[in-house]
Amino acid sequence: MTHRFGKLRRFRFNRPQQIAATLLALFLLQGLWVAAHQTLSDQDYRYARCGRETWEKASPLAGYYTSCGNIHDGILAYRLAGLPLTLNLLTEEGLDHFRAPEDRVVQESGEISTWELRHQMTHILLLLRLPFLLGGCVLGGAVWWVTRRLYGNLGGYVALALYCFCPAILHACLEPSPEIFAALGVYGGVYTCIGGAHAMQGPQHRWRPRILLLTLAFGLAAAAHIAALPVAALLGLVLMVYIAEGHRSQSLPIVLLACLGALLVVFACYGFSPDAYSYVFRSSAGFLWFSLRPAQHFFASLPEAGITVAAAAAFFLYLGLPKARFFGNTAPLQCAAVLMWLVMTGAPGSPWLWSIPFWLTFIGGVFADAFETPRARMALYAAAAVVLLQVVLNVINLPNLT
Repeated sequence: MTHRFGKLRRFRFNRPQQIAATLLALFLLQGLWVAAHQTLSDQDYRYARCGRETWEKASPLAGYYTSCGNIHDGILAYRLAGLPLTLNLLTEEGLDHFRAPEDRVVQESGEISTWELRHQMTHILLLLRLPFLLGGCVLGGAVWWVTRRLYGNLGGYVALALYCFCPAILHACLEPSPEIFAALGVYGGVYTCIGGAHAMQGPQHRWRPRILLLTLAFGLAAAAHIAALPVAALLGLVLMVYIAEGHRSQSLPIVLLACLGALLVVFACYGFSPDAYSYVFRSSAGFLWFSLRPAQHFFASLPEAGITVAAAAAFFLYLGLPKARFFGNTAPLQCAAVLMWLVMTGAPGSPWLWSIPFWLTFIGGVFADAFETPRARMALYAAAAVVLLQVVLNVINLPNLT
């Protein structure tokens, strides 16, 4: 058996993976239940219309990349919102060959029939939500992979359970917006920088896959929201420089190379249109400032009380347990603190939401250390109580998300 297939053979879907998959399935079911009780909003119509135009073409009368104008903060959410609708239309065009002429979606004149519009409206809301719900599942999987790899199964369970029952994450997945993919890009970019820094201690042939993965993570962040790229790059660079002892002079060129590749990814997302792409750099969408208001709003929210209690307990444990004050716990705490302070001034955005995966990583890591103390049973009971509190509050809050 070749080495490539040997790697696939080593993958196991054992009890830890089954529990993680069950939690992510519960997350998806919550999202589908809420989506089934939602109604279309003006934001849905805008993303549906302009998202389809990114794949098809805007009206010549618009004079812009789409009828929403030249999108300058993040093109990815529009692309993802419009993709299922465009694919659905292409499917209906293919089925036209089996329909009577008067029932066809696309008439002989090339115009879209009103039948097609009614057909789209029956399930447009689900099609709009699905890419973002799947993005939320991918981010949850990333949180699980990182925390389990760093802290073991119990730390991964705590972080993933809090993630899957976090109202803020669910809300971000239940409307077309760039936030969930920006969070995924920032989280993935930072931890890919950390993984790349560790790989730099080994042979150079191991660097290339990490650099490519870092480019894709930065590209995802930049395409989701242009402000996410400098945030992910700066946080990742600081951590990479700290870890890459003996190779610190190479950290900046690697991050810059990944940033250039990310900008090329964004250019591709704009369909290689120089005019539309240039608006990214002519706008103020990347401007950031600092404020404590996002942190106050998140931690004072009653539906997030379980996460608030867990974060406070983890912080005090972090201060009180010497074994908890190591890089694996300090890095996500520092990233979460920085992101929680940031606010957008030039375009809508929620950097505080990007901080949630880092908070949950920190919580999972500190609780995993507490599970290894002489009072491990008490720590397990406390963690179970906090997770149960968050589950109950989230279930009670689900109708408010509709």
